[in-house]
Amino acid sequence: MAGAEGARNSAAGWRNPLRDKRDKRLPRIAGPCGVVIFGVTGDLARRKLMPAIYDLANRGLLPPTFALVGFARRDWADEDFADVVYQAVKQHARTPFRQVVWDRLAAGFRFVTGSFDDDAAFARLAETLEQLDSERGTGGNHAFYLSIPPAAFPVVCEKLHASGLARPREGRWSRVVIEKPFGHDLSSAVELNNVLNSVFPEESVFRIDHYLGKETVQNILALRFANQLFDPIWNAHYVDHVQITMAEDIGLGGRAGYYDGIGAARDVIQNHLLQLLALTAMEEPVSFSPAELQTEKIKVLSATRLAQPLDETTSRGQYAGGWQGGERVVGLLEEDGFAEDSRTETFAAITLEVDTRRWAGVPFYLRSGKRLGRRVTEIALVFKRAPHLPFDATMTDELGKNALVIRVQPDEGITLRFGSKVPGHLMEVRDVNMDFSYGSAFSEDSPEAYERLILDVLLGEPSLFPVNAEVELSWEILDPVLENWAEHGRPEPYQAGTWGPPSSFEMLTRSGREWRRP
Repeated sequence: MAGAEGARNSAAGWRNPLRDKRDKRLPRIAGPCGVVIFGVTGDLARRKLMPAIYDLANRGLLPPTFALVGFARRDWADEDFADVVYQAVKQHARTPFRQVVWDRLAAGFRFVTGSFDDDAAFARLAETLEQLDSERGTGGNHAFYLSIPPAAFPVVCEKLHASGLARPREGRWSRVVIEKPFGHDLSSAVELNNVLNSVFPEESVFRIDHYLGKETVQNILALRFANQLFDPIWNAHYVDHVQITMAEDIGLGGRAGYYDGIGAARDVIQNHLLQLLALTAMEEPVSFSPAELQTEKIKVLSATRLAQPLDETTSRGQYAGGWQGGERVVGLLEEDGFAEDSRTETFAAITLEVDTRRWAGVPFYLRSGKRLGRRVTEIALVFKRAPHLPFDATMTDELGKNALVIRVQPDEGITLRFGSKVPGHLMEVRDVNMDFSYGSAFSEDSPEAYERLILDVLLGEPSLFPVNAEVELSWEILDPVLENWAEHGRPEPYQAGTWGPPSSFEMLTRSGREWRRP
């Protein structure tokens, strides 16, 4: 398959046509290809990327001749690199270790020593990939994974261009994969996009947002568009407001180098939470093709506005010391690497409005924070109250608003909260939950997000990857908040283990609403 037939099959992932006729649910398998990881010595590569590649191979979703090339400054031989991958797989892989799978995969491991600005190193990389094309039949198809700081993107892209690696011959492909942050603000995002697109066409750029690879996030589309049950009430006639929460119970010890000066809004809201908003609020696409999905997300983001005034509709905070999980923890300003006058926020909340016919008048509340009450990510549609005409106040005084909650992590699933009569001779209505859990409904474990996303890169399937317009629109939404905060003092402190600063609760109480306590 390394010849012309292999190249044709590799364009969209190889399929057995006879088997496809029998069962359309069969997974797509990547065609001949290889992956080059820059920053292969980093934590992301060790904990996520290498194990995901092994898990894909273990599930039979990579070609037998797949190649993995590491690029870093370490003076390693191919065998040293293989040992690093082995340790990462044994420690972090999701699927069981199988020697036969490992032996086949490890035969395609190579390592290239060099720095990002080293012309000779990129010449060696080009030679290595050419040898793999010949020896392993990788077909000239290569994905370059930039697991490196964003400041290094331009120089690596320049070297890939100069060495000819970014310009595939006809019938072959070259793709680049980058991790967030996609810029620091709108102007830097535009500059980054220009750098990437000067070397790779936009259809060859894959921006990883690992949240979009989670099964529960993809299930938003199934929940909305495969079930007539929810579509009639998925609008402003019935929905009072939407809350999108990403909370973590950990602090930032040891991560000052990355997080200081970034903060919760840039780190999470600009990408993860605005993408979740887009999937929740978008209209039904004509199909699930990448172009149609991206079109609908872009429409939603184009219609999204910040609620005003920002002093009342946004909140930022910084965790202080306190007790969490029975353990005394320090505040951000006592963490190693953070200055005593750091203004980096560890909690951010904003209020958005989506100016479409479906959502006019429905506020979307987005929040994210560190050292909060527990680790949870969820999307909650909170519905308007029923008029309760047949009931008097005492019958429904313990009844809250109906809610549909999509649990992204942990305990992935969906909860529907509604009112039910309490057993007994009195008419008393109280909230109850109807619960769907992935763990109990399906026997197969969900793949890790990076498994799905890496496979989609190799298949050339961009549905789950934000494009230029999505990134730039997200920054257009967030930039005024960041500018407003920059004009004010330090973030408001909140005690570790709580659910954020007082101003975040005041955001909602002004309109008679309150945050959910997950």
